[in-house]
Amino acid sequence: MKPLIVLLTVFGLLAAGTYFIQGTPNYLLAGNGAMAAMLLLTGAAHFTFTQGMMQMLPDWLPAKKAWVYATGVLELAPAAGLLIPGVRMGTAGLLIAFFVLILPANILAAQRHLNYQTGTLDGPGPRYLWFRVPLQFFFVAWTWYFGWYLPVVTTF
Repeated sequence: MKPLIVLLTVFGLLAAGTYFIQGTPNYLLAGNGAMAAMLLLTGAAHFTFTQGMMQMLPDWLPAKKAWVYATGVLELAPAAGLLIPGVRMGTAGLLIAFFVLILPANILAAQRHLNYQTGTLDGPGPRYLWFRVPLQFFFVAWTWYFGWYLPVVTTF
């Protein structure tokens, strides 16, 4: 829920801010800036809640801590890439693939009733998936629209 709140709040602030500064909202900046802010939040969580996030991974996967750190970096790097016009589309494509690839970890965490922040098994469980799966596809659609579909030329 927090990532969605950050995404929508930053989008609103950037759209309003560019409207007041330029006289028209810059939706390209607002959409990519909002996703960048959300990625900074979620990427940082990989370094803050490492132990809990390690439990999101399947038992057979070795070096769980390295995977958590690597996926954290894979969330932080696109935060910059989405804001650079020359690499935005490539970044968006890779980020979409990343969002699809991490969905199984979120499903496993829900099946385990994992609370990744505390590392305990008292999370909401499978009912969480009714929110998380559509949210993941919303992030994919958002990234496609603002990172791939909208014109690359913008006034940053």
